[in-house]
Amino acid sequence: MLFFFLYFFIISERVESETDNLLARGLSHHNVLEKNFDSITMKHVALMESEAETMVVIADENFEILEASNDVNDEISLIIQNSKTIDFIDFPQHGVMIESRWRSEPFLATINPIQIGESIKGYVYMFLETQPIRGMIRSLTTQFIIVGMLAIAISIIITLFLSKFITVPLIQMKKATEKLSNGKSDVMLDTYREDELGDLSRSIQKLSDDLEKLKKERTEFLSSISHELRTPLTYLKGYADVLKRSNLTLKERDEFIIIIQEEAENVTSLVEDLFDLAKMDQNEFIIRKERVNCCEFLQEIVSLFKPAFVEKSISLELFCDKNIYMYIDRIRFGQVIHNFLDNALKYSSSNTAVKIRVLEEYQRIKIQISDEGEGISEKDLSRIWDRLYRVDQSRSRITGGSGLGLTIAKEIIERHGGEVGVESEIEKGTTFTIYLKIEEV
Repeated sequence: MLFFFLYFFIISERVESETDNLLARGLSHHNVLEKNFDSITMKHVALMESEAETMVVIADENFEILEASNDVNDEISLIIQNSKTIDFIDFPQHGVMIESRWRSEPFLATINPIQIGESIKGYVYMFLETQPIRGMIRSLTTQFIIVGMLAIAISIIITLFLSKFITVPLIQMKKATEKLSNGKSDVMLDTYREDELGDLSRSIQKLSDDLEKLKKERTEFLSSISHELRTPLTYLKGYADVLKRSNLTLKERDEFIIIIQEEAENVTSLVEDLFDLAKMDQNEFIIRKERVNCCEFLQEIVSLFKPAFVEKSISLELFCDKNIYMYIDRIRFGQVIHNFLDNALKYSSSNTAVKIRVLEEYQRIKIQISDEGEGISEKDLSRIWDRLYRVDQSRSRITGGSGLGLTIAKEIIERHGGEVGVESEIEKGTTFTIYLKIEEV
């Protein structure tokens, strides 16, 4: 379309330029002859045009030729004769085109009447051969055809290149997303491109890797859950079968009942944790915040845990500024503190201390729970938030932990708009730090 319009614009511009030049020369001669309409001036005008591409013909009021810069042929004579029918009333001073069909006629022609006083004394005709114009246009047409063909060839090459460079990767990405939608995450894309397609490829590849990781974690999670449920259920069934024996003493029966109760509590706790995780995954885990005095809230929890810590000869201390208030869900956030204190109790030895410190720092509330227990190795530290992950697998049945507590605690803190971090050193202890925003109401 661009070449099409450019081609016709150039042709139109060139023809218009020639006709304007022809009218301008005719007007120039007309002005001279109106001042001096005599034979000397006419010869001078004819002489001026004799070496030009244009041709001038001067005629009297009866259209008889008085002077011409070149020989007058039949075509020129015919144009002059046909001009007799023109009405020269209100004739424009700059002249008028009397022949403009450059494609079919041999000449372009203009006429200017020479008016002296109230009467017309003669006419100035200007002629221009159309053959050079047609030759120029033929040459221009040839050039445009060549350039157009080159443009089409280049466009085809660019299209093929873009198809390979852009379309093919997009098709590959489409196939990759279809595989992902069908549950197949083993996709490989070109992630080395440094452009938008490369960014998109990396995003899809990351999604694929994340789905593969999620699939693996789900499998491990289901396997772990099956194991966690199978063990206590096996205990329950086994000891229930034992209770059926008639030769059991009353003491043995009471011991077995206590074991059954403990395992039932373990199953109940695990199922409750699983329900909480399911709610979190489905965004149905509701946080109902209220304004709470931080020290009073923590003191209530410390009072509940105090007997258990005293029984194990572990010191439990709270350091808190009484003027600190926070907006939390008492039940959910209490679940977090319970989890951290329960871990501190399980993994701390006698004659050690567990300390809770609360302070305001950089417009945030900082809650630290530190113990002097076994500590966590560096390789385990980054995985303690994973579901069903235990630092010490051999102690899982003894301590009764399900490996879900820290996962749920971290999720609850983040649902409060907070952050949690952990620092630990083997045989020196562990410190969990909770950061909460200070909310204004």
